[in-house]
Amino acid sequence: TAFSNNLAVAYDCLSAGGRKKKPGLNGKTYSELLSQIGQEGGLPAEILSALLKKIQCRDHEAVPFDVFRYGVLTCFVLVEFMSKADTLFHILDGDKQSEQRVCRAVLDTLEEALTTSDVSVPTSYLEAGSKLGPDCLAIAMDRALQSTQPAAPMGQTQFLKEACLLFLDKVKPV
Repeated sequence: TAFSNNLAVAYDCLSAGGRKKKPGLNGKTYSELLSQIGQEGGLPAEILSALLKKIQCRDHEAVPFDVFRYGVLTCFVLVEFMSKADTLFHILDGDKQSEQRVCRAVLDTLEEALTTSDVSVPTSYLEAGSKLGPDCLAIAMDRALQSTQPAAPMGQTQFLKEACLLFLDKVKPV
């Protein structure tokens, strides 16, 4: 695919030796790239820091292509995941706050979908996707609205943080 080809080219460029640099990608350059992807993607500092703790390498370590691919792909997927969570939050209310019980229902549905997906079982992606469909989300939100709990607000920042933490729980450390 084009993404895989671009990753290979990027890896080769970053791995090329220079006048004062030995050939091979080191952990420092790799970590700087991951930080830049996260920052430019709008990840909050706290979330980016938690992600980097899982996928960065030590400055002096050599970074093989598989680790590079995993880290870069994980960063881009988290940025996209956060964007989708942000869109979902705006659909809930369109404001900077929404009812906590509705947000909690959506976060629980997100968590269930993330737990369902298994890399080794392709059909699990279909199942996870169906859990995030409008029908399942509408049912979860309707149940939450019928709850007798007081309607406390949840802010956009808190919602996005919790959604990203759900994603980070699925990220395997390097």
